[in-house]
Amino acid sequence: MKRIPLALAAAAALSIGAAHAQSAPVFNANISEAEVAAAQSGWCNALVSISTTFANDGREAATALAGRILDDAYGYNLGPVLFKPTLTVAPQTFRTTREGALAYFVGGNPNFPQDDGFALRGWTGCEVRNAAIHINGDVAKTMGNVTLTNKDGSKTTVDKTWAFKKTDDGKLRIVLHHSSLPFQPN
Repeated sequence: MKRIPLALAAAAALSIGAAHAQSAPVFNANISEAEVAAAQSGWCNALVSISTTFANDGREAATALAGRILDDAYGYNLGPVLFKPTLTVAPQTFRTTREGALAYFVGGNPNFPQDDGFALRGWTGCEVRNAAIHINGDVAKTMGNVTLTNKDGSKTTVDKTWAFKKTDDGKLRIVLHHSSLPFQPN
């Protein structure tokens, strides 16, 4: 019986294993920094799109678009989303339901009478500047600033924290969204 050198046997086993691994389907739930940046950019583009749609086609069209965006970008299909928008007041400060989020973005919902439609304010630009990103497997958290530009060129900067969860379909969904105006000392 001829003996095969150990190194040659190991190389053959690796080669067979590599060929098998190449043909096997792989799902990687780990989030990349590029995916986080794309999700944040997508949120900015969506906000501007809702605003533009409202200006061109009215509230009904903007509401339909905002609903599709919520379904695509937020994790309301996973359960409550921890959403604290910038301009909300008690008793409806937190928007853990899709209905509450939609009311915040486009207004017009009698269940949320304080909402006039944050996304309808004529936004023409949006820029994210992260202070930090923390990625742990299929969850990523970010904290930083978002600067919004209005149609008259004025800018509003808010403090923003997001948490994203990568779902089984490979999409990042927002499961936490906290926004507030920066503290202004007296």
